[in-house]
Amino acid sequence: MRRFEVNDDPEAYKQSFDHLFLHSGQEGIKAFEEMMESLTNELIDFHMQQTQPYSGKSPAEIERELKRLKPVSEQGESFSLYLKELEETVLSNSLHVTHTNAIGHLHCPPLLPTLAAELIIAMFNQSMDSWDQSPSASFVEEKMIQWLTQQFNLKAGSSGTFSSGGTQSNYIGLLLARDSYCEKKFNHNVQKKGLPPQSNKLKILCSKEAHFTVIKSASQLGLGEEAVVKVETDEDHRLSLQDLEEKFNQLRQNGEFPFALVATCGTTDFGSIDPLEDLAVFSKENELWYHVDAAFGGALILSDSHCDKLTGIERADSIAVDFHKLFYQPISCGAFLLKDENNFKYLNHHADYLNPKEDKEEGIPHLVNKTIATSRRFDALKLWTSLRVVGTKKFQEMIDHTFVIAKQSADLIDEMEDIEGANRYPELNTVLFRFNSKEGPIKELDEINKQIQQRLLYKGTAFVAKTKVNKEVYLKLTILNPRTSLSDVTGILQEIRRLGTEEIEYRRVTI
Repeated sequence: MRRFEVNDDPEAYKQSFDHLFLHSGQEGIKAFEEMMESLTNELIDFHMQQTQPYSGKSPAEIERELKRLKPVSEQGESFSLYLKELEETVLSNSLHVTHTNAIGHLHCPPLLPTLAAELIIAMFNQSMDSWDQSPSASFVEEKMIQWLTQQFNLKAGSSGTFSSGGTQSNYIGLLLARDSYCEKKFNHNVQKKGLPPQSNKLKILCSKEAHFTVIKSASQLGLGEEAVVKVETDEDHRLSLQDLEEKFNQLRQNGEFPFALVATCGTTDFGSIDPLEDLAVFSKENELWYHVDAAFGGALILSDSHCDKLTGIERADSIAVDFHKLFYQPISCGAFLLKDENNFKYLNHHADYLNPKEDKEEGIPHLVNKTIATSRRFDALKLWTSLRVVGTKKFQEMIDHTFVIAKQSADLIDEMEDIEGANRYPELNTVLFRFNSKEGPIKELDEINKQIQQRLLYKGTAFVAKTKVNKEVYLKLTILNPRTSLSDVTGILQEIRRLGTEEIEYRRVTI
């Protein structure tokens, strides 16, 4: 490769890059128009051809296809040719989340206005850490955080930050809980001195069906996985108040220091919501930091029919909420909300080049003071764009519709002799069930249900998830897509019954 020499023409050299960036010059504008037109046409053609949620290829097959692709090009190549190769290998072997039969995980189809917002975010490439990198974006994010705190009925003095999702939000909540407790209980500053000598006795209480990121956060915060004390759940998979009280009292008697209680507002499998109001009372009486993981269920703030399920969340010290689930935003997009803005002090560090202390005194907002991240995308724009263009009324209709389909699906399963449902009355919009031979129990039912899930995926028919209930394999529908109808679900269930029957017959013949 030729090196740039000092005696070369700098202006001519600069112009050789003009077609690679969007700028006010004609060459940059033309290159952008051509690239966007080519991309748009390719994506439209691709989606028009998609009749299945997945190609059906195995991991090994996809790996073999991608191995032949070169990772770089020294001289560069045509975008159109690259796009064609991308379509044939990567796009064609992706899960198409917009398909009505892609109903496995908490993985939503993104709204069209959010795709436009993603382009704007990428074009301006603002970083949300300091105000001078995101002059207007900083105020938009603050405006959206204010709207969210109002929706969750948090009082004056509350605040928040956009995050990458529930994992990061849960981590921030438990970090602040730990540092706040250590300061109040031990007069110990964790930021400056590290963990106190008593750190091995710090405990976090949560449901045994809480998200795995509670344990993950405890391990990353230096408390260890054993710091998490799992509380039993009732028949509806909600945290048991009786067991909570017993475990809390036992911890105190053992000389341990329970400092935080995590409530789950929408478990991953059953969509169950812990008794938020009762847990708020318990937390206050026992001086526990009350964190609510509402990554899944937080969207109920926009539901007329189900928002009462969130009663008590307004008393939380911190809340995690995701927008790339029932808010239909592209990944990643979430928020962490905090009842008392002053507790962000446990994240605060100053750098002269980025967020000097004197700027705060002058009222210049540097949002890096509210998060564990430095560089962050302007994700608030996606939420703002969709709320303005789609409107809260349509959001409410979409969310409530998925709940109706989930209930109808559970009712349909209840009528089938060879399919056994696990949640007759879904609290959110997940439906759990398993194929169960109408001729009686079969030892291989777990393996049969695994095979059903795999055959659906590798045939490209549907994507449903699998999980375990009481150590038994179950299948799961997560009905986030408002375009998914009961007829879609009926077709999937009929195919499951057919595949299950085939698996049983195969085992009888081979055994």
